[in-house]
Amino acid sequence: MTKHSLPAPPSVTDVNLVELDEDDTRIEQSVLEAIIPEHDAGQRLDKVLAALFPQYSRSRLQQWCDAGMVRMGTQVAGVRDKARAGDLLRVTVPALPEDTAFAPEDLPLDVVFEDTLLAVLNKPAGLVVHPAAGNWSGTLLNGLLARYPETAGLPRAGIVHRLDKDTSGLMVTARTLEAQTELVRRLQARTIHRQYLALAWGRVERPFNVDAPIARHPRDRLRMAVVQGGKPARTDFTPLAELDTPWGPLTALRCKLHSGRTHQIRVHLQFAKLELVADPVYGGRARPDLPLQRQALHAARLGFRHPASDAPIECIAPIPDDIAALWNVCGGAPDEIDPKRWPMFTG
Repeated sequence: MTKHSLPAPPSVTDVNLVELDEDDTRIEQSVLEAIIPEHDAGQRLDKVLAALFPQYSRSRLQQWCDAGMVRMGTQVAGVRDKARAGDLLRVTVPALPEDTAFAPEDLPLDVVFEDTLLAVLNKPAGLVVHPAAGNWSGTLLNGLLARYPETAGLPRAGIVHRLDKDTSGLMVTARTLEAQTELVRRLQARTIHRQYLALAWGRVERPFNVDAPIARHPRDRLRMAVVQGGKPARTDFTPLAELDTPWGPLTALRCKLHSGRTHQIRVHLQFAKLELVADPVYGGRARPDLPLQRQALHAARLGFRHPASDAPIECIAPIPDDIAALWNVCGGAPDEIDPKRWPMFTG
């Protein structure tokens, strides 16, 4: 559903102010002004504020009253004060973190491939892809806006698909609307090929696939789950190597996506009774004595055809040091999990 901002009432003016905080950081604020109409005389002020400034929730307006940021005439006003017809209301609106969520930030980006239409990036673990509650800055999107200013006019700054915060690896992003539209179409048509490395506790003797629909967990809104009536999802799993460790059997898996649901590999591994290493959300046991403290999932290979030339593009992201260290500590050899040895998209 497309969201539309509500227009301000005709009597409201919006004046921008700039102040300095204790660290001399420039914080942009705005002041809303409105004359209290005759028909609102005697009403509780929070009710009048909600009617005059409908673009803000009543609870937020009440918070600003409590913080002394609302004046009626020359006096600071409270939520229970009675509105006086003809008085000028002034509301100082503080800058909110989400207001600057789409600001460019000069972040280091590991660019694997780029041209005038698109870029393929190797995202490190710990980097959030898109601004959201708790992560309004320092995201991949902020970095894209700085490196490719033209993406400011694109949905999600050209992001075509996402990776979880603690999943590392390859992502393709667009630099033009035409490229983004075509790449999204190809993603939906399953002609963008993605292969991941996963390290899971458990023993896997032969390839298998999980073809099970995924939707929001019925009781935990922060998780996904296999749910009847959810969106179709299929993942192919191929064992690469298995190690016997002091913590139990550990298997390296090549995971091929046939769809792109949220947390798909993690949910399908749990459904298959396997524990992705260091993924407590989906059953991975915490092992503080191991060198990996984030989910052992890496988007290692990406293949697709260029949206303009149709030439095949194949990218490989080396296994990150923390995953490689875990495999080494458990007695594995580097070539056992090397994505250069995997089959790839050939067009």
